[in-house]
Amino acid sequence: MFVRSIVADAFGTNCYVVAPAEGEECVVVDPGIGVERRVQDLLAEHRLRPAAVLLTHGHLDHVYAVTPVCAGTTAVSPYIHADDRYRLRDPLSSLGPELVLALEQQFGRRATWTEPEDVVELADAQDLEIAGLRIGVVHAPGHTEGSVLFTTAGVPDGIPAQELDRTVISGDVLFAGSIGRTDLPGGDGAAMRRSLRDVVLPLADSSLVLPGHGPATTMARERATNPHLAGLSPRG
Repeated sequence: MFVRSIVADAFGTNCYVVAPAEGEECVVVDPGIGVERRVQDLLAEHRLRPAAVLLTHGHLDHVYAVTPVCAGTTAVSPYIHADDRYRLRDPLSSLGPELVLALEQQFGRRATWTEPEDVVELADAQDLEIAGLRIGVVHAPGHTEGSVLFTTAGVPDGIPAQELDRTVISGDVLFAGSIGRTDLPGGDGAAMRRSLRDVVLPLADSSLVLPGHGPATTMARERATNPHLAGLSPRG
């Protein structure tokens, strides 16, 4: 499986491009601030054709480039969980004027937003057949109401399949050694604990985890070392 990551210009957000192989259709996951040109360059270099843009949740740092990326050379639709659909109307409004001003000062231009067209709403336990990939959607609220994990069989080229056999794109639910914050609007600490217990803990140890920020990790490593998973037991 072809997987490449692009780190956004702000907040260190990971954008992923995933395809069965070079020269085929692909999905773009979480296009954050300032990634659109690099996404287009990567697609051209590897002869990839975007089929969809998948969003793990609706925070600005994960969706800021969704509209230009969707409208690239071939128009495609963005996919987001129904509970976070409202965030695509104007994610700038959730930042507050001081943070918007800081972004504008950092990049030297006015922050703008155009709501994407043809948004597809996702549901829990949905299976997507896109770009030759079968991608599972797992609702994991807590960081936001509509946060999801995307799961697929297989791992990126170059990773020994004897050790890892699944890939989980975890957004801001699970990081290497940490989890997403729950003190932002729409966050819920109790919901996050339930998601960690009922969604994250049951993931197989053979899962490669590609988080929304920071380095890749594995479920086996997080189960053994992540302090936020310590003391939790899967329900049932």
